[in-house]
Amino acid sequence: MNQTQDQAAFKSGFISIIGRPNVGKSTFLNRVIGQKIAIMSDKPQTTRNKVQGVLTTNDSQMIFIDTPGIHKPKHKLGDFMMKIAVNALKEVDIILFMVNAEEGFGRGEEFILEKLKGVETPVFLVINKIDLVRPDALLTIIDEYQGKYDFAEIIPISAIEGNNVARLLEQIQERLEEGPQYYPADQVTDHPERFIVSELIREKALHLTREEVPHSLAVMMDKMEHRQEQEIIDIMATIVVERDSQKGIIIGKQGKMLKEIGRRAREDIERLLGSKVYLELWVKVQKDWRNKAFHLRDFGFTEEEY
Repeated sequence: MNQTQDQAAFKSGFISIIGRPNVGKSTFLNRVIGQKIAIMSDKPQTTRNKVQGVLTTNDSQMIFIDTPGIHKPKHKLGDFMMKIAVNALKEVDIILFMVNAEEGFGRGEEFILEKLKGVETPVFLVINKIDLVRPDALLTIIDEYQGKYDFAEIIPISAIEGNNVARLLEQIQERLEEGPQYYPADQVTDHPERFIVSELIREKALHLTREEVPHSLAVMMDKMEHRQEQEIIDIMATIVVERDSQKGIIIGKQGKMLKEIGRRAREDIERLLGSKVYLELWVKVQKDWRNKAFHLRDFGFTEEEY
């Protein structure tokens, strides 16, 4: 923050982004921050941990919390993801309830609105993917939601194209109260580099593999260190799946799939770290890991911090 800046005028606050899986929360977060810190996929429930993105301007700092899509849990990992999402409603200054303009109001939205009852925090309805619907359809969506909850604001956007995102940020800043700058101006996330690197590897595997693999897939970072006297970072990671058949899919014929995952991940990681990267990947089977608490802890899913 500039020392000449009027300290009293500086605003800050925490903004939680909630919504059903696959409504575009991570796309929005990456758009706002200006770089990829949350992985994106067309497969639901891509986000598993709370991802915090920091946007600092001359007169404000907005800390966005991208949460796993709220859904009915089917295993211990699902329980964990739900706890993160629901806990993110507490102790924030603004809640962004994001919905997909292409999809009508359904049980998922009803479930989330139930969770919002009794919450005193201002809730913005953010209607995403407006680039995919006609304007008259958008008016119908707005009318339907207005009758179901007393939203502080209703703002249609296209996160992927950037339409109306600046207006949404203005509305958020207007609602924030004066507060401190929590993070340095150049910091865009509170997650360590190791976490983001592991997420980038997982993203490439999600993009390239078939439907039966994604939700059974985790990435464990085994090693990440600078090579002595060289501008190279050595990274070794293990892709964990639940079944032998999934291991075969990830490796691919003659190892081609694993090589392609590694190639695509390395490109993104080099952009993130600004350095050459040597990336080595392994694949391991841990049967039913999503239902075993000790495996969830091993893979970084710990409830204590929430």
